[in-house]
Amino acid sequence: MDIKKKIPRIILITIVIISLFFVLKEWVREEEKKEKGQGPLLDWVKELVMEPYLPVISRMNEGKSSAFRGDMITRGALLEYPVFLFYLEKTDDQEYVTESDYARLLVLEGSDEDRKSIEEGDLEYGDDAMHLEQSVENELLKENERYLSEQNQEDAGDGGEKAMLFQPASEKSFHYQWEELADYDELIKAFYAVDSTTKAGEELLEAKELLSRDMRIQGSAEKPQILIYHTHSQEAFVDSVPGDEDSGILGAGEYLASILRERYGYNVLHHTACYDADRDYAYSNSLPEIEKLLRENPSIEVVIDLHRDAMPAERRLVMNLQGRPTAQFMFFNGLSRTKKGEISYLENPYLEDNLAFSFQMQAACNEYYPGIARRIYLKAYRYNMHLCPKTLLIELGAQNNTEEEIHNACDPLAHVLHLVLSGQEPER
Repeated sequence: MDIKKKIPRIILITIVIISLFFVLKEWVREEEKKEKGQGPLLDWVKELVMEPYLPVISRMNEGKSSAFRGDMITRGALLEYPVFLFYLEKTDDQEYVTESDYARLLVLEGSDEDRKSIEEGDLEYGDDAMHLEQSVENELLKENERYLSEQNQEDAGDGGEKAMLFQPASEKSFHYQWEELADYDELIKAFYAVDSTTKAGEELLEAKELLSRDMRIQGSAEKPQILIYHTHSQEAFVDSVPGDEDSGILGAGEYLASILRERYGYNVLHHTACYDADRDYAYSNSLPEIEKLLRENPSIEVVIDLHRDAMPAERRLVMNLQGRPTAQFMFFNGLSRTKKGEISYLENPYLEDNLAFSFQMQAACNEYYPGIARRIYLKAYRYNMHLCPKTLLIELGAQNNTEEEIHNACDPLAHVLHLVLSGQEPER
């Protein structure tokens, strides 16, 4: 056979084999993604197709992470097939989180009030998110005993008819020894619950750095300073009135805004638009509108996305604070990273500031109102927290709390916000 006729046939066979490999590889990848991970099937494809026929390309394709790392010779060998070179460079072993995955996971991770998801195991709260540090809990009990004793004496002098009113704590009932929290593991134990989908890392969480960031409000109250909004505006409590904006999470947001305005003098904008008619798109729906609000009100320095959590029926987030049944709350941070690393299309330039803000809030809560704040929960995604340095996502109580318990929680929450935003706390 003429050698000139044989060469095109070899090239054609080579192209067919390479094409077959990548078709099989993509099919296997999709199957293994369903099983949450890559495994032996992909190795089998390599052995079946690549090893016997294209060992050089097989060797080039081993051990890569996010980019093709073949040397100049092997790269040159593929220049005749630029499509395959591009494919190797762009797709092999990437972080398999697509935009559609992101939209789905935002619902699962951002909608912690979906009790069905919790019960089915789609959401995982570790034990660390469900209990208090014993030392903090003890201080809470002592503080309540002291307050109730004083209140009972006052009530006796008034004929026992005086109503229980919230009194902002004037002094700390718990004090952190920050030098003991210089160790990363000790800091995590004291402050955080880290979800199984993510990893925080010492480069993000260091007590001295988190305390050093200045969270004080810089502008005056002549223009809006604080924005409160609700990605999930339809969330309700056990005795909420359906369709009544004065109840549910919207009512809680307005009550919190009124305390910040009337007691502490802040200019607060409460945004009550609904973005969760279709919960699957609540975060993507709210993002352009919140961006627009911030453009129209550049004086806003603090953004609060106020939610309520979801708990199994037997778990109630309530405590006795100053003789009043009070819902517990939780600060929530998205880290824009999974255990595999950062998610490039979920950039958050304000991540360190977000973490410092929630940390300082948590520290002040634990020192002034031990037990009111559950551990800060860290998850993998972003939750629209990239719009402002001082951004909080707060889970206020849960679906089985009462309106009274929720409103009672707004008092200490507003006080702690004032302590941090005025620079009074935490100690640096």
